[in-house]
Amino acid sequence: MSKFNNKKVIPRYMAIAIVMTFIGVAVIGKALYIMTAKKQYWTEVADRLKRDSVSVKPNRGNILSCDGQLMATSIPEYKIFMDFQGAAFENDSLWLDKVDSICEGLHKIFPQRTAEEFKQHLEAGRHKVNKNGSVGARHWAIWPRRINYNTYMEVRQLPFLNMPKYKSGFHEEEFNSRNRPFGSLALRTVGGLYGAKDSAYFGLELSYDSILRGTPGITGRRKVLNKYMNIPVTLPIDGCDIVTTIDVNMQDLAERALLDELKEVNGEMGVAILMEVKTGDVKAIVNLLRNEDGRYIEGVNSAISYRCEPGSVFKVASFLVALDDEVVDTSFVIHTGCGVMEMHGRPMKDHNWRRGGYQDINVARALEVSSNIGVSYVIDKFYGSNPERYVKGLYRVGIHEDLKLPLVGYHSPYIRMPDTKTTDRSKYWSKTTLPWMSIGYETQIAPINTVAFYNAIANDGKMMQPRFVKQVLKNGEVVKEYEPVVLKSQIARPKALKTMQTILEHVVSQGLGRKAGSKLFKVAGKTGTAQVADQYGSYHSGITRYWLSFAGYFPADNPRYSCIVCIKKSGLPASGGGMSGVVFHHIAEGVMARNLKMSVEDAHDEYSVSIPEVKTGNSKYANQVLNQLGVNKRMPQDAKYRQNNTPDVTGMGAKDAVYMLETRGLKVKLHGRGKVKKQSYPAGKEIVKGSECVLVLE
Repeated sequence: MSKFNNKKVIPRYMAIAIVMTFIGVAVIGKALYIMTAKKQYWTEVADRLKRDSVSVKPNRGNILSCDGQLMATSIPEYKIFMDFQGAAFENDSLWLDKVDSICEGLHKIFPQRTAEEFKQHLEAGRHKVNKNGSVGARHWAIWPRRINYNTYMEVRQLPFLNMPKYKSGFHEEEFNSRNRPFGSLALRTVGGLYGAKDSAYFGLELSYDSILRGTPGITGRRKVLNKYMNIPVTLPIDGCDIVTTIDVNMQDLAERALLDELKEVNGEMGVAILMEVKTGDVKAIVNLLRNEDGRYIEGVNSAISYRCEPGSVFKVASFLVALDDEVVDTSFVIHTGCGVMEMHGRPMKDHNWRRGGYQDINVARALEVSSNIGVSYVIDKFYGSNPERYVKGLYRVGIHEDLKLPLVGYHSPYIRMPDTKTTDRSKYWSKTTLPWMSIGYETQIAPINTVAFYNAIANDGKMMQPRFVKQVLKNGEVVKEYEPVVLKSQIARPKALKTMQTILEHVVSQGLGRKAGSKLFKVAGKTGTAQVADQYGSYHSGITRYWLSFAGYFPADNPRYSCIVCIKKSGLPASGGGMSGVVFHHIAEGVMARNLKMSVEDAHDEYSVSIPEVKTGNSKYANQVLNQLGVNKRMPQDAKYRQNNTPDVTGMGAKDAVYMLETRGLKVKLHGRGKVKKQSYPAGKEIVKGSECVLVLE
């Protein structure tokens, strides 16, 4: 018999089922009640407990000069707003009582608007009707532009606005603003930010944006009644600092020197770049452009982006190719005649053709006086049948090298290969292309490439990549080092480089580059003057524009810095040596003086006596005079003047010059009076006993 008693158990289950049914109906009924009758109440409760994930901006890293001075740093800026649905506006009496005081205070802080204009503006926000039908703007700008922290605090102290933001409705948005303590100094290189977006758009700010920007954080916001509680989820990681190679003092020196000359010659544009020879560090880079109101500003980074026909500074590359290929040496004589020579149907002219030209000159002298005929004749003679060899030589010596700069806007050089089949006129290679290319036309090169090439000559053939950033710092510690980069270990043979270094010294000491030189140290370099096209690509618009340049290095006997100065101007006079060379002179002397004392003249103290150097001529009378005066002197050793090579006697008196040459077996003839201006037997050439050397005295 079953122990289960149906009569007792079934009623119990029925009772439980009925109770559970009533409970289910009650739950469903309550849910329906909450969803309908209590919907508004619980929506307001949810708003009070609302969570948001808010991005937290990190602090942007600083940009520092080579010695740690701030060139760009972040400071907070604010935009200020009113929420006219805040707690204080539930009863307008307090606002109406304080609005006049608020507007008077705003007028004192922002005098550009009157108190009445502020009142009209604020009242317009208070009465604005929103899309949902509510009255009062939630995010009404009090002032349209950003303000600094001090101004923000002044506004914060005004009546009514000094209450807690959730009562007064006054609130702000904070932005990171970039401040440059040195103003526009190196502006185009340091870079800038879009103010409204806090994003970089040029210069180092853009190139190193990922390093400077840092990583945003995330914070959760919980609203409890009328206040927010911030709960950090991920902390922001501040950006790193970058240490540039820019020297603020050298940058200021270069900018002032270039600006003064631009004003003097009424120039349209100017560029100056100063590099350290061994490392390629860019110590100064100046880009000045005349704007519509006549002021000179850092408008475009022309030093890296302005490609144009470089002019005569390019002749050094042409002759370096010829010397490196050993098709000529410095003794090769060129007959330039009266300064005009026909090149494949077009007249090639020297700058002094109206004065009769240079007649017969050797390769070295052709560069010293920047003879167009001298350079173009040599290149056309030895490469005319195979111009591709010449262009490959240009690529080899580094003038065409892509420097792979980190700055946005850099344009690598354009030197085309011979092509006689193209239908594009700008690329077509004619018979006149080679001679004109050899003197700096038919090419497109930015100043940064030219100075990198000259820097390589100063560095005994090692081409360095221009370096703008040395280190990345995090909390003052170095986290990344940018080492100097060698682009080419050797641009030419040592013999060719040594010859070119000597010629470049002579360009300054006895050629067209005299104004770039200094009495206190040796300078080497080359002048350049080229006619350039206008903005429409025309050379015949009625106004002739010139690109004037001087590129070189100093001190020539132990190069430390290379430099290029370029000036663009309209009309004559126009002289690369006389205008850009002057700026180079001021930069060179200023930089060298900075390494010694405040000025070049102060580099000699009052107790020291300069010891003169006496050339190895007939030293009998020089010794007698200096001994009578009690002055020490430096007499060069005969070992410095190889007996079988012709000495350089330019600048010497007739007696000493004749003595030096005749003791080596040459027969000397003199023309004129004064000091030796020219010698027919080139310096450095091996002497053939009994040969004749004509000295021209002036």
